[in-house]
Amino acid sequence: MRTYGQYCSIARALDVLGDRWTLLIVRELFLRGACRFTDLRSGLPGIATNLLSGRLKELEDAGLVGREDAPPPVATALYVLTEDGRALEPVLKALGMWGLRFMADERPGDAFQASWLAYASSWFLVAPDAPPVTVQLRAGGEEAVIEVGGGEVHARVGRADDPDLTLDGPPRAVLGLLTGQIDVTAATALGLTTTGDRAVLARLRRPGGDPE
Repeated sequence: MRTYGQYCSIARALDVLGDRWTLLIVRELFLRGACRFTDLRSGLPGIATNLLSGRLKELEDAGLVGREDAPPPVATALYVLTEDGRALEPVLKALGMWGLRFMADERPGDAFQASWLAYASSWFLVAPDAPPVTVQLRAGGEEAVIEVGGGEVHARVGRADDPDLTLDGPPRAVLGLLTGQIDVTAATALGLTTTGDRAVLARLRRPGGDPE
């Protein structure tokens, strides 16, 4: 393992996590739970197979990733975060929140997956004490669902049977609205369409902003 050679906790953390792709591998293991190598690779568009293998080996050596056997009849190893690996969730959340300032533009060729949208939504939305609601998200051909109730927010990939509100548009418009970076007017100008009860948005608080 390469090292900065500094007796500093930030430097020691970057010794383990500072290489390209490493934290995105951790992100995928949070999203997917125990999963196969091929599942990890599908969630990391652009990574070379040998690079993924090398990064996983480094994470295993550092005690952040472990392996377990898949149940029969699948004869393969599953990668899973250890307790130390799961302890990185606040780090990923902080990076995601800080990174919002760079999300104003969608770059040509950027990959986008519904699991990233769902995971972000579960971080960014805080539900006040209000009746349960379901919001369907469609962005970049991907679908995710936000379910608010009991003072909690849950998000998942897929479709809702009878959503109270549907947000459909470019990822920049959908994510920007949910995270408070833009308002409904600006999101609509970017191509967002809404179906259902737009008053549902008033029940959702975005970080750094008031309800719509």
